[in-house]
Amino acid sequence: MRDTLAGMRRGDRRTAVIHYPTLRALAAAIVVAGVASTSGAQPDPKINPRAIVIVPFDASGLASADRWMGEAAAQTISLGLTQEPGLAQIERDRFSRVVNPTIWSEADLSQAGQAVRADAALYGSIGRKDSDLVLQPRLLDIKRGQTTSLPTTTFGETELVTQLAVLPVVYAGALQPALAGAASARIEAAARPTASAQALELFSRGQTAIYDGENERALDLLTRAIEADPRFVMASVSLGLVHAALGNRWKAAATFRAALLIDRNMPEPFKALGDMFLSAPRNLFDQAIEAYSKAIELRPFYADAYAGLGNAYAAKGDVDRALTAYRAAIALDPFNPLTHVWLGHGYAKKRLCADAEKSYRQARELDRFSMVVQEPCVVAQ
Repeated sequence: MRDTLAGMRRGDRRTAVIHYPTLRALAAAIVVAGVASTSGAQPDPKINPRAIVIVPFDASGLASADRWMGEAAAQTISLGLTQEPGLAQIERDRFSRVVNPTIWSEADLSQAGQAVRADAALYGSIGRKDSDLVLQPRLLDIKRGQTTSLPTTTFGETELVTQLAVLPVVYAGALQPALAGAASARIEAAARPTASAQALELFSRGQTAIYDGENERALDLLTRAIEADPRFVMASVSLGLVHAALGNRWKAAATFRAALLIDRNMPEPFKALGDMFLSAPRNLFDQAIEAYSKAIELRPFYADAYAGLGNAYAAKGDVDRALTAYRAAIALDPFNPLTHVWLGHGYAKKRLCADAEKSYRQARELDRFSMVVQEPCVVAQ
């Protein structure tokens, strides 16, 4: 059965949150960020986003019990780079529909990246030299076909969490040479969501289970990650998303709220709660708007929160504000096809048919695997 970029039918809150039918897309929602604020703030016009894909490092040289470190590298890079507004991460669920190997080669990355119009691919390898770990990050410029080997690091296993947290800073510096010191510190802090190697291992295994469609296994692993580090906010967000995907709405909401009790400065739980309010059986659109607005306040370049805000306004029938939010989302992340679909629906509602068709066309160009369902549009007389 083909995925459908149906977008959100205006007034139908049930379709507002999840449009890819598998749990794998929910994993991307944990780490993919980008967007602005509802109180009039708009995205920085100087930001020209670059699309990136991030894949697990090749850990085939490690013992099977240690191969989770390849996924851990991808997760820490992705978490760290949520702090860099000039980089838009493309969900693994999208580009892995092109090719999905066990170990990603340059050819695989080039093929997948070109299909989703990515600018660069972040990958590498992690292995052993005697008792130490060896980390070799690489960067592929997809449009030029050039690979850059970034500095190799060798370290003891007890330093794994610390060394992985440096990876997104290295990549950000390579992709954005003018990166400021304050931004580097912010990226590294986000890439270290836990000080516990055990919690990071369980979280990483949980993400792998999500991508593999093993929902119950993911639930167990993420629960254990939180037991290993009860202050691991992103593990709580991930667990809540799994509960939501399994239809356990109350458990999901409780998990998101628990995450906020740990750290109310994290925008991801607010965004996740916004999604829960928007998809609720009763009208909780104002609560959704409040939650998305708080997420945007905390991270003014959170594109997914802007898109959610647009859906909430659209569900209320406020098409003008919905269009403003969708445009803000696209300014920060022009690579998400769903946002273009939703923008097209808004234009169709306003009878701006040429604009609607342009948005739908952009969605089709960004995702050639999905069918774009267009809203009927009648040109205003």
